[in-house]
Amino acid sequence: MTEPGFDAPHTGRADAAPAPPVLAVGALVASARLVLERNLGVVWVAGEISNLFRAGSGHVYFTLKDAAAQVKCTLWRNKAQLVPFTLKDGMAVEVRALASLYEARGEFQLNVDVVRHAGVGALYERFLALKAKLEAAGWLAPGRKRPLPAFPRAVGVVTSPRGAALRDVLTTLARRWPRLRVVVYPCAVQGEDAAGEIARSIRAANERAEVDVLVVCRGGGSLEDLWAFNEEAVARAVYESALPVVSGVGHETDFTICDFVADVRAPTPTGAATLVAPDIAEHRHRCAQLARRVQRTAAHALANANQRVDHAARRLVHPAARLAARLERCAELAGRLARAASGGHAVRVRALSTLGDRLARELRAPLPGAQRVTLARDALGRASARMLDARATRVVALARSLAHLNPEAVLARGYAIVADAAGTIVTDSAQVAPGDEVSIALARGRAHAAITRREK
Repeated sequence: MTEPGFDAPHTGRADAAPAPPVLAVGALVASARLVLERNLGVVWVAGEISNLFRAGSGHVYFTLKDAAAQVKCTLWRNKAQLVPFTLKDGMAVEVRALASLYEARGEFQLNVDVVRHAGVGALYERFLALKAKLEAAGWLAPGRKRPLPAFPRAVGVVTSPRGAALRDVLTTLARRWPRLRVVVYPCAVQGEDAAGEIARSIRAANERAEVDVLVVCRGGGSLEDLWAFNEEAVARAVYESALPVVSGVGHETDFTICDFVADVRAPTPTGAATLVAPDIAEHRHRCAQLARRVQRTAAHALANANQRVDHAARRLVHPAARLAARLERCAELAGRLARAASGGHAVRVRALSTLGDRLARELRAPLPGAQRVTLARDALGRASARMLDARATRVVALARSLAHLNPEAVLARGYAIVADAAGTIVTDSAQVAPGDEVSIALARGRAHAAITRREK
């Protein structure tokens, strides 16, 4: 027999078992920590907080206990900052933690990364079950969502009249669209009877039909605080609402059944007010832009019209100037005609004189054809006379045509040219009215008169 605490001496026998390895304490504890972490891993544990201690480094240490046992817990600073409530001794909580060993002391502990109030897990399961039920019934289908009115005449708000959410909504609505009418349908937003009151307020808003869109809202809180908006009674009232519903419950990270059933989900009550009310500043800016575009378009159109008027004015010639130009042209043509006739007559006279001289010379000499020459001279004289008569008759006819075209000749026959005060020739009685003054151009002189009556 060997004494306790001492190994038996080696006997040299072949069937003797080898001695187990000797482990250091650190290696043993480290091995135990690895076994715990690999086999037990991350677990949810429920219990009551005790011996809570906040270190200067920001880490939180506490004991989680129940009636049967207790375990030490460590909540590191980066995880402690994410806990949405203040931890206190005696608080019932559920923690998600990694089971491990603190090797320096060999103590079993939980490294916590999430802390929530006890019972939240069960509520979340109820939340998921109701969401799945309503989704299967088609209450959450995107196709049944209705658009919000762009310019509502009135907005209804279903919330507590004493909550900060109502003040935020009213402030936002007044800033975005000051003349918007707001109707508040008061109800409790937390507690056992809150779901029934919320549903009744939604139905009352539909029965009264005095608003165009409905905002269902409340401020942030825990899952228990927001639970009224996860009840089926509220979801049914929202689903059956004839008015478009905007849900603005809690903070941006909070989701409720009301959010999924509503036509639009807003991250906060202020966000819901922003969705239902148009921004007056944005619309004023848009109107100012449109007004500037209209002004630029009108100015461009006016400039083009002015250019067309100027171009037409440059092409427009006064009738008097046109008559003067025609008279000048007729005088020029008459002068050219007279010069042409005179020049042609002189040329023919000279040619005839030349021929006469030649003929006289020929006549002085006895020629066998003297009689023929005499006959030719007489025929030439008669032809010249007829030509001169024809040209003279043509000149007289042209003179008569010029006389007919001469406006002064027309005036001499008793006609007159009437012009209004602006100098415009009057050709229609509609151009003047009784009492208008006119100027009358006569063959000799000008007269002024006033219109007493007119006839069409």
